Amino acid sequence: MQKVKSGDTVKVHYHGKLNDGSTFDSSEGREPLEFTVGSGQVIKGFDDAVLLMVVGDKITVQIPVENAYGERNDDMMMEYPRSEFPAEMVPEIGMELQMSDNQGNIFPVVIAEVADEMVVLDANHPLAGEDLVFEIELVSIA
Repeated sequence: MQKVKSGDTVKVHYHGKLNDGSTFDSSEGREPLEFTVGSGQVIKGFDDAVLLMVVGDKITVQIPVENAYGERNDDMMMEYPRSEFPAEMVPEIGMELQMSDNQGNIFPVVIAEVADEMVVLDANHPLAGEDLVFEIELVSIA
């Protein structure tokens, strides 16, 4: 049986959970996730987990924070003047927004704090600082 190697394009079904057992993502009810192994399309721990699997294999893998989305980074917390928000917008903690950098790249942020003059935006990935658990089933190797 053919084993997955770096450079292969694979399709997998997956169920991603946090250590407390809560689900953060799943391919259930959708097409399998397709990616090229070793290309950086998925987090390192997920990429590494599929290596040497054969079609039909099902595994559960623990992915530590350093092989997932990394630690939370305080430098990704930004103060933004409340006066820069549209007048009709009422910023609330937990509200998700999109911003763009000087190169026009769009990235998500979440409002972490609201004060009279400033709003603190968190640009960390929502899963930063988390160890992850994935159940993975290899569907195909191309």
